[in-house]
Amino acid sequence: MRKPLIAGNWKMNLLNSKVPAYFTALNEVIKAVDRQKVDTLLAVPAPFLATARESAQAAGVWIATQTIHEKHEGAFTGEISIPMLKDLGINWTLIGHSERRQYFNETDATVAAKTKATLEAGIQAIVCVGETQAEREKGQMEGVLRRQMEAVLAVCTKDSNFTIAYEPVWAIGTGLTATDAQAEEAHAFIRSIVREKLGSLADRLRILYGGSVKSSNIQGLLAQPNVDGALIGGASLDPQEFGKTVSLAASR
Repeated sequence: MRKPLIAGNWKMNLLNSKVPAYFTALNEVIKAVDRQKVDTLLAVPAPFLATARESAQAAGVWIATQTIHEKHEGAFTGEISIPMLKDLGINWTLIGHSERRQYFNETDATVAAKTKATLEAGIQAIVCVGETQAEREKGQMEGVLRRQMEAVLAVCTKDSNFTIAYEPVWAIGTGLTATDAQAEEAHAFIRSIVREKLGSLADRLRILYGGSVKSSNIQGLLAQPNVDGALIGGASLDPQEFGKTVSLAASR
């Protein structure tokens, strides 16, 4: 059985000065959690990375950046390089989050390039895929997921080590919620593409669900055979709520 990963994404929220208190509160909630049963990660804004890494150690939480550049250095104002990340002692990043695709023009090609760079550098990536509401309503879910996944898998091998997060864009901040069955359908389809392209990688690849996840629905999601955790947005800003979700994931 694949070990669940509960990941949070703070997006552009909170303040660096509030980070130590957040992790103190989170640690109180999850200190009794059996860490052999769940992995925990938080993707934080770039200015918080060093503070978060130091503060997260007591809670046993991994820290990730929310995006990465595929080049190691250069004239790319505002970007974060893999060597910068490694210099901070951080080994995780998100890639291709739906908001990066929507607002910053990231494409399947740039997501693949970033994935390739992280694989080559030994950085762990959570690569995001998912369809919009308009695409789902047009019956294009499978086509979109296949296109996005094939771009990523083209730079991978059966031995590659990374994570996929399925984000149904229509269920993020819209008030709409995917059912457990809808999440499982998409996850099973993603895993079938991986199996088709890279065989045995499909058995160990963790696929997270990222669409309005909270403590009230995490157990139903994790009961699905192809759902291996969650990428949580707004609910990760509250250490009590995020900690409760981690605890419930570990209690399965």
